[in-house]
Amino acid sequence: MNGQELFGLFILISLSGAVASLSMGRWSRACRAVSFSTSAVSSVLGLVMALEVLLGSGSIVLTLPTAVAGFGTFSFVIDQLSAFFLLAISILGACVSIYSLGYTKEYEGRYSPGTMGLLFNTFLLSLVLVVTADNAILFLIMWETMSVSSYLLVMYENRKRDSVSSGLLYVVMTHLGTALITVAFIIMWMSTPGDHSFDFAAFRELGALGAMPELARNASFVLLLVGFGTKAGLVPLHVWLPQAHPAAPSNISAMMSGIMVKTAVYMLIRCYFDFLGTLDTWWGLLVLLIACISALVGVLYALMEEDLKRALAYSTVENVGLIFIALGAAMVFESYHMADPAANAHLGDLAALALIAALFHTLSHSLFKGLLFMGAGAVLHATHTKNLEELGGLAKRMRWTGVLFFIGVLSISAIPPFNGFVGEWLMFQSLLLTQNITDPMVNLLLPVAVAVLALTGALAAACFVRIFGATFLARPRSKHAAEAQEVPRSMLAGMGIAAGLCVLTGVLSVLIVPEIDGVTSSLLDVSIAGKLVNGLILSPPAGEFSSMSPLAIGVLLMFAIPASLVISRYLGGKHKVAKGDTWDCGTPLTSRTEYSASGFSEPINRIFKSVYRPHIEVRTEYTTSSLIKRRISFSRSIEPVFERYLYAPTVSLVVALARRLGFIQRGSIQAYLAYIFVVLLVLLVVFR
Repeated sequence: MNGQELFGLFILISLSGAVASLSMGRWSRACRAVSFSTSAVSSVLGLVMALEVLLGSGSIVLTLPTAVAGFGTFSFVIDQLSAFFLLAISILGACVSIYSLGYTKEYEGRYSPGTMGLLFNTFLLSLVLVVTADNAILFLIMWETMSVSSYLLVMYENRKRDSVSSGLLYVVMTHLGTALITVAFIIMWMSTPGDHSFDFAAFRELGALGAMPELARNASFVLLLVGFGTKAGLVPLHVWLPQAHPAAPSNISAMMSGIMVKTAVYMLIRCYFDFLGTLDTWWGLLVLLIACISALVGVLYALMEEDLKRALAYSTVENVGLIFIALGAAMVFESYHMADPAANAHLGDLAALALIAALFHTLSHSLFKGLLFMGAGAVLHATHTKNLEELGGLAKRMRWTGVLFFIGVLSISAIPPFNGFVGEWLMFQSLLLTQNITDPMVNLLLPVAVAVLALTGALAAACFVRIFGATFLARPRSKHAAEAQEVPRSMLAGMGIAAGLCVLTGVLSVLIVPEIDGVTSSLLDVSIAGKLVNGLILSPPAGEFSSMSPLAIGVLLMFAIPASLVISRYLGGKHKVAKGDTWDCGTPLTSRTEYSASGFSEPINRIFKSVYRPHIEVRTEYTTSSLIKRRISFSRSIEPVFERYLYAPTVSLVVALARRLGFIQRGSIQAYLAYIFVVLLVLLVVFR
């Protein structure tokens, strides 16, 4: 079966799964089995197609039989870049499909399993079609399908008020982004040579010719950055993300945070390196600046969150910021390389290295963040709470979940040899080898990016020590946590595959990086695989600055950890073990005397109080005597800076403007027809 037939089969199976799920809604167990079995099968087919293209079999093209005059040809193309993102979608889609078999059982009798199956299969299909669409109009149709299906999935638990309000915020933000993307595509369409076309091939030709006017290029850059930055969750456009991800079912949160936000990364890479032609240095610097702010804000707010899923959502803002730091650096380096390829050949290598780092971290984040959201769903499934202050002690009651979640924590904390470490190490190498650039702005921002990368790494480690400790260690802080039981095997299997891949993609990164180099070389015309990978060692292409071998680190740890246990057990001599009570200040040890999640983060709260603007309230209840206190309660909240100082004034301004323009609603059909006529005349003049 060739690639085109596989693609057609993939679409057919996905649509069949969606229709079958809706029709079998009465039989909950059978519906769940059919829904997620078909999504798992379609994910495997997507994986096969992605590997076929990445391993050098050429692009896969599927052209629809219909074409609309003036809009171009509607076709789907899997090239090197789209195949890489298809790989990430398929791997996480398979893991989440297996996980969902057990997770969605809790919705029996409360919510329709047919609706979940219909929307999940549609969402997975739309993700694939978004990264393979080869026409702007077709892309927007698929983009809207992805947005609407994910919005309905966020609203799935519609009896919860938070789900409805979070879904509304998400759909408003995503459609504002879509409007800006549409305008950018229209600008590019108007600049295409000859007969205007919305085909990406025409946009690619436009970039190759450099025929796009400067103003149009800059306008398109800004519109695309804001439009796709909204979906990616860049600050200050991130406000929907910590609302929608916790409100959605955890299997959907894993897909949205793990891969949906990466579709924006895919299209920005496609547009900037493939469509817009020559890159301007200030573009990359702007992306770099926004990325640094996003990374810092995301990790700082994740450290303060008491809701487990909200903390993971803010962590996604941080990791998207890290990906955009690498993307911005690649744009800066490539702008210098394009200006003078001979003199700046080393910067071409660094651009390729930074883009490889961005793509590697994209794949890594899809795995470990999907794993962590599935782990959070397992905790929620067992305890019915997401509040870190009501968890604790789950490592003894949910041993396998604890181990798998811990692997995700090690990965996201960039501990070697896990995949998160490799991606961040590649970022550091690309940023530290730029001493030959003389632009003062570049020389200012790149060291800042290095500092931000280092600081966010340290804060992320603190964040996930806090999350894992408050969730799985110490004593249970609630009855639900004390009575928790391990989750079904299908949920463990989905998490187990993702956890295994977090280890393998780190340890075997010397095999993965050359394949990613094939993706970046298709965009930059620079291949650095031979310079970057030397046998089992990764080393940057610009001199012998540093090197490391994840495989060697993994093998060393594999032998060192058991050896240290054997030495301490058998060769360390016999020691008398004395047992005694922990010092408890004269009071019995309970869950109230252990370290809380809030207590752990309090020092960081004080250090960054100018960012958090904390509000502390202490309530005191007295007995009949004003001298004797019955109870003292403490509460702390941080100020929602972006919502209060950016979005609230914006909403007020829009509402006030709408009220002023209300006079045009006269209730007259003649007036409305006149409005339509005027708009048509304007459109005819603009697009003549």
